[in-house]
Parts: sequence; structure tokens; C-alpha cells
Amino acid sequence: MGNKGGKTIIVCQGTGCVSSGAIPAYKALEAEIEKAGLTDIQMKLTGCHGFCQRGPIVIVEPEGIFYSGVQEKDCPEIVESHLKDGQPVERLFYGDPATGKPIATYGEIPFYANQERIVLGRCGHINPEVIDDSIGSGIYRAAPRVFGEMSPAEIIEEIRKAGLRGRGGAGFPTGVKWGFCANVEADQKYIICNADEGDPGAFMDRSILEATPHQVLEGMIIAGYAIGATKGYIYARAEYPLAIKRLGIAIEQAREKGFLGRRVFGSEFDFDITIFQGAGAFVCGEETALIGSIEGGRGMPRTRPPFPAVKGLWGRPTVINNVKTLATVPEIINRGAGWFAGIGTEKSPGTAVFALTGKVANCGLIEVPMGTPLRKIIFDIGGGVVDGGRFKAVQTGGPSGGCLPEEFLDTPVDFENLAKAGSIMGSGGMVVMDESTCMVDLARYFLDFTQKESCGKCVPCRMGTKQMLEILEDICEGRGEPDDIPKLMELAEAVKEGSLCGLGQTAPNPVMTTMKYFRHEYEAHVYEKRCPALKCKSMLQYHVDQDACKLCGTCKKNCPADAIRGDKKKEIPFEIDVDKCIRCEMCHTVCPFGAVVKTSPGILSDPKEAAEAAN
Repeated sequence: MGNKGGKTIIVCQGTGCVSSGAIPAYKALEAEIEKAGLTDIQMKLTGCHGFCQRGPIVIVEPEGIFYSGVQEKDCPEIVESHLKDGQPVERLFYGDPATGKPIATYGEIPFYANQERIVLGRCGHINPEVIDDSIGSGIYRAAPRVFGEMSPAEIIEEIRKAGLRGRGGAGFPTGVKWGFCANVEADQKYIICNADEGDPGAFMDRSILEATPHQVLEGMIIAGYAIGATKGYIYARAEYPLAIKRLGIAIEQAREKGFLGRRVFGSEFDFDITIFQGAGAFVCGEETALIGSIEGGRGMPRTRPPFPAVKGLWGRPTVINNVKTLATVPEIINRGAGWFAGIGTEKSPGTAVFALTGKVANCGLIEVPMGTPLRKIIFDIGGGVVDGGRFKAVQTGGPSGGCLPEEFLDTPVDFENLAKAGSIMGSGGMVVMDESTCMVDLARYFLDFTQKESCGKCVPCRMGTKQMLEILEDICEGRGEPDDIPKLMELAEAVKEGSLCGLGQTAPNPVMTTMKYFRHEYEAHVYEKRCPALKCKSMLQYHVDQDACKLCGTCKKNCPADAIRGDKKKEIPFEIDVDKCIRCEMCHTVCPFGAVVKTSPGILSDPKEAAEAAN
């Protein structure tokens, strides 16, 4: 809520900003405002704005001045210069990565201006710990309407007509799933919010729960009424303490208002929600493994059918929806199915939320209409590749997604087009890579993650991913053999076809797409024992460029293996003994003149010889 007649100072206190100093900054601003006697200034904490890379974020309303990287030491200047004298502090403005030009206001920053925020619309603008702030923003407007005007069947039909598809990765039509469950007769049904977000680099669900938990609760209430469930669970990993804390506050506040518990919103419907903390197993993002975890067992997937909508938690009909799916439901009820269906594409309506990370200038949470081209996301919103680097690939869909090269930059981002290219939407991870990324090592990294997270229940996933990882490690360490490449693809197909759940079925995607689009890098590793991206340590060599060397001796002082010979006083040139070098890269890192050069010479220097070996 705004401060009539004065200014409101919004300080982001999502996890990203808190970790970079938002709490001391908030306290310092509060103290400086009090010291200055500015009684018409209101302080307000919010959840994540999405632009986590620029945190701590402070916004001054009503003018919308956007300050980034605000530290405790900056607060006196903000109060003195901006709040007292009316002169915003330009040095704290966002700097456009392309032009370097400072941009003063929130709405002018391309990162925000090129988005269409529906799920994230309130994030960073309301206090998640004050229910009246949520109500004032329009949350809890849809639920009273459904109880007063709509039957459960009409709600399901509205969601079906909107074309809302599950935002957890699979993209199954939400209205269809609700309809299956609603048609099953049972004395008890459940609705579960899947907040078990385990993808490396993904933080969409966490940020939504931290910033606007009541929006998700309202979606669960509507879903519960539609399918006839009187009990809801939010399955959130224990590594999300701030999200869990704010969810707990929100649930208690909703109960006090009569929005949860007996006779919600004055209706005849009873509905309550419990938070269940998961232990961080990636496989528990799969709905049947999640169910097993809530029941007290080990999180392992079950064979389907029966599907959870028919036989789920404790054998009762259960609907499981992602955080983003449930947060979208009240917006559809408020604005209508036609409005939502008009956004995005015919088969993938609405918006998609991504965690944009990697070698991109603007990292953070974004929301765009389905069908937005990758190029617009990466270059217009993301600001392009960081430090003027060259784009190499983008991975969508987290550790189970595929890596797409430059030729796919104009691909519309939706369920169908990404699948056609060999990748997936997944839960919304998007990692940008530049030329310094080794695609073989990248595939190894993600397969290492999924192999460790495999529950081990089915042989293709348990053993197949292990064998694939061993081959990739051999290739990255220079032990690759010619038959490793076809063997790797054969194993990938077997794991994809034979695994029980989505974790195993999608685990080979990074390998299959990097092999398809970057096969030359695999061949360089196997046949030439060379890493083109200069990442795989066992294939690297270091030498001193004598023309660039200033004989400072920094490299020798910092070498832990005593592999550098030379003498500064006697002006004996520094050289690296490749036999003693342990490839720790310390000399390359500490050299102030860039004189230590990293190469991957390989064992085949003749291009014709390498080509013949590859064939």
C-alpha cells in the first residue's frame, strides 16, 4: 500500500537481497529517516523483485526511482540527497549493459519493461507478511466470487477453457486434471502444491512463495473447492526457510480472517492447509515420489496408472499442481478464460516464468508470454552475453533440459517448439552459455547431478546414468575412446525409453542435445585429446608469454607445485615445467599482465590427421 502525501521506501527482502545485505540497509534507512525527522516517509519490506543480481534493491515511490546494490553505507546519502533535497543518487541507478547509461526508474529498465508479469505482478510491491497488503492488491477477490457465483464444475470449465497447462514441467492441462479428480467419488480428497524446486539455478517457486504467498493460498482454496478436497498440503523443501516462514505467517493470517478452516469465506466449504517440509531430494519433484514422501516413506516414484487424480495421497484422489500454476488460477477467475487464452500461443496460452542465469548481463526472474523468442529473452530482457562475449548455447528446462545453439535463437519458447528442438520447458530454468563453456563438461555436470539424485528404483536410471557419467568423465579427462560416442548415445536412448519417471526419462537430454549440436567438441576431446573451450583440466597446458612477462615473479610465488622456474633478480625468464604442473590455474589467475597463457594443444596437430581419426 502507498503512503498518501509522502514517499514509500520499498526494500526488497527476498533471499537474494537478504544475502547481499538488505536487512542492514533497511535498518540503516529506517534510522536515517528517523534522525532526519521525515515523518511522511513510510518504510516497507517486500519479497523478491526478480532482479536478484542487482540486489539489494531499494525503490522510492511514487516516482519509481530504482536503486541497485544498496549497502548500509549508501543509506545516509539516499536520505540526505534524495529524500530531503529531492536529488536522486545517480551512482546507485541501474546501468544499461549495452550503453552504460544510468536508468532512473523501475519501468524504464529493459529487464522489466520487456516482461508481461501476471504471476510475478505483485512480487516486490506488497509486504508478504501483511495480509491486508495482499487484499489491497486484489488477492482474495476471486475466492469469494467462486463461492458466491460458480459451481465446482463451472470453475473447472473456466480453467479448461483458459488452456492453463501445468507450470511444473510436464505441461498437462490443469482443467483436465481437475476434472478427472472431481469425477472420482471419495470420502476424502487432497490438493497438493508442489514447491519442491530442485533444479540448480532455479528459484521461481521460492521467490513467489516469499513475495506473494497469499496468491498461492487463494489458488489452492479455489482448486480444493473445484475438486472437492478439504485438505491441502504445500510440499516445500527445507532449504527454503524464508519461504516456509512467510507461508506459515500467511496461513495463520488467512485462518484468522476466515479464509481457511471451517466455513471458508462464510460458505459451507471447509478447507485447511498444512506445510510439509521435504528433505531436498530432486526426485520428489515427481508427483508420486512427492506423495510417498508425505506419507512418511522414501521419495520414490510409483508406476502409473493409477494416476494420483484417482489414487494418490493415502490412496485418495489427489491433485498436484506447481506453485506457478496455482498462483495463476485466481487471475483467470478474476479476468476470465478468454483473457488468459489470448496471451501466448494457441496450444501454450498464458505466460511462462523463468530463472534466467549464466553468462548473461541481467540475471534474475522473468515472466513473458508463451511464444516469446529466445532472442528477445536473452538479448532484450537479459541484456545479451556478459562482458561482450559471444553467445554459444542456452539450456532450458534445468538439468533435464536440452542445450540449443545460436540457430535456435528465434525459436518461440513454448511446450511444443522447445520439444521439437530437443529441449523442454521444465520448471523454468534457463542458462545462457558463451564460448568459454565446454559442452562436453556441461553435459557431464548435469548428468552428475541427475545421477546423484536418482532414487535408484529402476535399473535404466540407476545403472544407465552411472555408465553414461563414467564415459563422460573419461572423455573430459582425456581417456575417451572412439567407440565412446556411439556407446553414449545408445545408453542415452535406453535410459530415456526405459526409466520409470520423468527424472530418468529426461536425464539424457543434455547429452543428446550437446551430441547433436556440438558433436565436434566430443570428437575433439576423443580424437585429438583437446578441449576447444579450454575447460577440461587434464587437456590443458600453461606457458609464459615472454613478450608479455614483466618478470614480477607473481606466478612463481603462488605456484603450489613449484612448477615454475626463473629468477626475477637475475632476470632469468619464467617458464612452466609441464611435467610438474598440476593444472590448478593459479598462475593464470594471479598474473597481473596476462602473460600466463592457457592452451589445449591436443595430440594431433595436423587437421587432416584429426579428420581421418574422426572418421
